[in-house]
Amino acid sequence: ARSGKTTPATARPGGWHNTASPVGHGEAALERLVGESSSMRVVKERILRVARSMALVLVRGESGTGKELVARALHANSHRACAGLIAVNCSAIPESLLEAEFFGAKKGAYTGSNQDRDGFFQAASGGTLLLDEIGDLPLAMQSKLLRAIQERSVRPIGSPQEEPVDVRIISATHKDLAAEVQAGRFRQDLYYRLNVIEIVIPPLRERREDLAALCAVLLRRIGRESGIPVPTLPASVI
Repeated sequence: ARSGKTTPATARPGGWHNTASPVGHGEAALERLVGESSSMRVVKERILRVARSMALVLVRGESGTGKELVARALHANSHRACAGLIAVNCSAIPESLLEAEFFGAKKGAYTGSNQDRDGFFQAASGGTLLLDEIGDLPLAMQSKLLRAIQERSVRPIGSPQEEPVDVRIISATHKDLAAEVQAGRFRQDLYYRLNVIEIVIPPLRERREDLAALCAVLLRRIGRESGIPVPTLPASVI
């Protein structure tokens, strides 16, 4: 379950923010995934097994289950932890801006472009790029993203040549991408590229034994943020 998102170090319009994980914060990132049920232990163990890999990871779960927390735990336990994690909400970016936001743009590439501008791939160089709500990406942009992943390079708008990029990509979605492929709304080749390793987060209704721990975390946060004693919740309520 989600116990809160890290405050972004930097942010800009377009639904993304950038944070770096100081050395030693891998364990803390895992602790933010509240719960010790068997299903959550499987999630945490899988994070530790694949964190140091360069393989692409697809994190799947319903809204509110903590997909970004899983992505941050993967990043914090990887060899890229000292570099930034760029978290992008694909559904928050207007379609007309997607290419420039993802791949950057050169000065003069479009009206109002007065200087070179890095995209998400350049900003995440050496670190991790989280593509949240990847299932909402339009088909036209899906093909461009596929090429960037395959070639490990991007071409900024207005540039005559491609630029190499070094990023680890983690995708997240609340959708069943296999069903989206069957419906023609998601490219099959991109789906296979993104879904090298899948981590599925169970909803709270399937791990009710974690409810008490989650309530305790939330109540401590309410007390801390409000400057009041930590509220208590009778066991009968849970």
